[in-house]
Amino acid sequence: MKTRVVITGIGWVTPLGHSIESVWSRLLRGECGIAKTTHFDATTFPTTFSAEVKDYDYTRFVKKPALHEGVGLNTAFALGAASQAWTSAGLDKFAGLNPERMGIYLGSGEGSLDFGNYIAANLGSWDNEQRKTDSVRWAAIASKRMNAMRETEQEPNMPLTHLALEFGAEGPAYNCLTACAASTQAIGEATEVLRRGDADVMITGGAHTMIHPFGVTGFNRLTALSRRNDSCLTASRPFSVDRDGFVLGEGAGMLIIETLEHARARNAPILAEIVGYGSTADAYRITDIPEDGHGAVGSMRLALADAGLTPADIHYISAHGTGTKENDSTETGAVRTVFGDHAKSVPMSSVKSMLGHLIAAAGAVELITCVLALRDQTVPPTINLKTPDPACDLDYVPNAARKTKVDVCLSNSFGFGGQNDTIIIKKM
Repeated sequence: MKTRVVITGIGWVTPLGHSIESVWSRLLRGECGIAKTTHFDATTFPTTFSAEVKDYDYTRFVKKPALHEGVGLNTAFALGAASQAWTSAGLDKFAGLNPERMGIYLGSGEGSLDFGNYIAANLGSWDNEQRKTDSVRWAAIASKRMNAMRETEQEPNMPLTHLALEFGAEGPAYNCLTACAASTQAIGEATEVLRRGDADVMITGGAHTMIHPFGVTGFNRLTALSRRNDSCLTASRPFSVDRDGFVLGEGAGMLIIETLEHARARNAPILAEIVGYGSTADAYRITDIPEDGHGAVGSMRLALADAGLTPADIHYISAHGTGTKENDSTETGAVRTVFGDHAKSVPMSSVKSMLGHLIAAAGAVELITCVLALRDQTVPPTINLKTPDPACDLDYVPNAARKTKVDVCLSNSFGFGGQNDTIIIKKM
């Protein structure tokens, strides 16, 4: 018999705030966290706006701040979100944890990569010709002045390291970075760790920021970002006929998941049960999606089979819903293929219209919205959806949240490189 896995704690740090209830209220009101970029001077870039985390201090959340000095933004976001989830799960008041039976599985990306500003401030302002002709001197100065720990803190595994330090987790430890599918995959694989008996408790989710010159340049070169600079609040338009790309966001979403047996033994709050997980690869192209969406179809079908459910059992779909031309129509087609006649009757929305795209952290944040939808029997809207694309003909919960029966949710994440991951949760 399959070991049952439940969600007992949730936490997030997002462009709309840093607490579960305040962000959830703003999402249900259809508020938007997108504004002009302030992390760096983006005025000369094709896209000058993003969804940044604002007014955030991770030291307000942690118990051991001395262990986390100088962390990158990815780790700072992870610490705040995980600390919320830890408290939400009641683990701050539980003395019976076995550290060797508590693991971590994250889908986290690199830190802020602000080396340009750091070099200018610490190494002096040499022009390129000076650097070419005096590379030996440049290297010598760099080796003396650059902070090695600052470079280390940009690495994708650092959030895991700091969470282990903060919470004393000594069990299985993994980090995957499968682009926009990373944290959904991490949660699914953390579920498998619990199912096979390698741990009792897992800290899981993701953290990321790509709001830096390298990130914005790369996505602009791929023509993936919206360039609606004169109307950034309405720039993220999933499923709309005039959508022109996604909006970069940043933040973290973290969950505490446990075996049902362990959660019940400590009288933990049970928020939802993870019942299905599916993962596939397109085996197609790096940045393109196959027109038939066979990878997305496969991940949804695997998750349904794992859960022992049919499409008619799903009450809400949290869409990947990026707002790019390719993703929205292909995801719609994949849902039609899997759900058949039920496709048009199941609500499906994208919170990226309000939060932007948190890249590696997106899936975890979106799964948390599913947990809250189960709790409140309410699904969040897709805002900015005034004129749907004729190719996108499903129920995207346009512009206003909706009260409805929500006992089972399916959450999709699809990443560049062709990674597809789907998780299904249900109300307990």
